[in-house]
Amino acid sequence: MSVVTRFAPSPTGELHLGSAYSAWTGWHRARETGGTFLVRIEDIDIRRCRREYETSILADLKWLGFDWDCDVRRQSEHFADYGKVLDQLDQQGLVYPCFCSRAAIERELAASANAPHGPDGPLYPGTCRHLSVAERRQYIAAGHEHCLRLDCDRAAGEAGPYHFFDESLGRIEGEPRLMGDFVIARKDTPTSYHLSVTIDDHLQGVTLVTRGVDVLPSTHVHVLLQKLLGYAVPRYAHHRLLMDATGRRFAKRDRDMTIRAMRESGMAPEEVIERALAAAAVAA
Repeated sequence: MSVVTRFAPSPTGELHLGSAYSAWTGWHRARETGGTFLVRIEDIDIRRCRREYETSILADLKWLGFDWDCDVRRQSEHFADYGKVLDQLDQQGLVYPCFCSRAAIERELAASANAPHGPDGPLYPGTCRHLSVAERRQYIAAGHEHCLRLDCDRAAGEAGPYHFFDESLGRIEGEPRLMGDFVIARKDTPTSYHLSVTIDDHLQGVTLVTRGVDVLPSTHVHVLLQKLLGYAVPRYAHHRLLMDATGRRFAKRDRDMTIRAMRESGMAPEEVIERALAAAAVAA
């Protein structure tokens, strides 16, 4: 059965070997089934994303032979799409403004002996969830910066029990509270990674999401959003992360592991792909 897959890098650095393997995974699955491979640029972080990195990433993908089938979608060009869905969640009473600074959150967590933890550390304590409507309006009218958070308890009740399928792990029961009241719209951007990736996968008709296992915790909240919004739930394939000889995962800071550096050293595309597949075999 043909699938629609996608590779969705953030242009905050050059493409490295680990990301190239992730791109190959989606591209290969699409090509072996006669399906569709999409490239999406996740550039909502306007402070860190740079167009020259996007240009470099797309050039590397073409050099590697990972051709895509539709125009590249740039998230920064679709804030209106995300705003409409955000309004929908707000009308459902699932979103609230959070005026807490990072320092204030850290102080509250430090004062709590039993702060709940998620995959990335202590969860947001829900301070602003308890503000009244009048208090929220007062803060907004006074010009206080704020992000928007999803009320995970209300969202869990609205969505009900849910699950998703991973090709290696099988059926996984959804944990709507895994990441607490996560940010669904940033202070400087009218969306977040979790919201925009969920909407984009729906709008682009993605049927198989291939990405690193480090994103598996996020899948729980992405499927939660899919259930809340009435979206179809794609299948997932979370692959192992590529590591160097010391067991450290490849990252954008590893200049010698970038595809550009390998290309400039005289390596052929086939050699780079073979190197990535060999590293993946070791990781497995």
